[in-house]
Amino acid sequence: MPSDDTTKNGAALPRLLVARRLPEAVEARLEGDYSATLNPTDEDRGTEGLIAMSAGMDALLVTPTDRLDADAIGRLADTVKIVATFSVGFEHIDVAAAARRGLVVTNTPDVLTDATADMTILLMLAAARRAGEGERMVRAGKWDGWTPTQLMGIHVTSKRLAIIGMGRIGRAVAHRARAFGMDIHYHDMQNLGPDLDEGATFHGDVEEMLPFCDFLSLHCPLNAETRHFINAEHIARLPDGAVIVNASRGPVVEDEALIQALKSGKVAAAGLDVYEGEPALNPGYLDLDNVFLAPHLGSATVETRNAMGFRALDNLDAFFAGTEPGDRVA
Repeated sequence: MPSDDTTKNGAALPRLLVARRLPEAVEARLEGDYSATLNPTDEDRGTEGLIAMSAGMDALLVTPTDRLDADAIGRLADTVKIVATFSVGFEHIDVAAAARRGLVVTNTPDVLTDATADMTILLMLAAARRAGEGERMVRAGKWDGWTPTQLMGIHVTSKRLAIIGMGRIGRAVAHRARAFGMDIHYHDMQNLGPDLDEGATFHGDVEEMLPFCDFLSLHCPLNAETRHFINAEHIARLPDGAVIVNASRGPVVEDEALIQALKSGKVAAAGLDVYEGEPALNPGYLDLDNVFLAPHLGSATVETRNAMGFRALDNLDAFFAGTEPGDRVA
């Protein structure tokens, strides 16, 4: 559904295709500055739909569910000059193909750090304290009252938390975890130093860090090295009864390996907000009481989603004003 206005102050507005329905405040702003084709029903148009609708467009505003591989990039209308993604991650876009075509790609970093870190702590506590089991018990009318041994979970305070990926989100998680007296360990490409890691213990060799993981929180990007990093081999190096939390990228976890570890008790519990192949997550998780499952809520606050949209529009505004977008990734 295109907006009615196509000019502003006598100048033609850039034509923008918006892949999914966005927060009301974001759509209100973009309709004032663009000749926008919105998606009021929030239907998933799919790659082919986006390609077909790109005809005559100057820009696309897409989301992580919109896959633009090299073939799709090559088939977008020649008029398209920039793709802004409503996300930090951009693995759903072939940025190398975009660069070869001369297509600018931007993302929305920084603005979802706090929301995702908050969600990580929620996953950690919910998994360790069996919150999902308890909530289901109450809703099903199966709670008969307090007992001394009911749903005993795992103490979080003073445990060792290991973080893979000590970027902005990883550091925000560590900052929150210190309020629980947790002993922070981390692996990253380099030692961040005391100004950034606030005294956390650095492990240059991630294999060496795994035995220190009472809790393991994943905050790494998805690439060839991190895909299925949480596999049977690496799980075996964890202490018995560890808790795994993933609010980064679903494919960092090899599902079958984690499911087997949850069944055996090698991993006591897990808290997951992202999944390989989502929303069609591995059905093996659904029968397990010791995994807390959330529907990709990491950035799902009004404030954060608005900020993501505004950040995407800032990049588009800069591009069409003839300046370099601040968050260009291709």
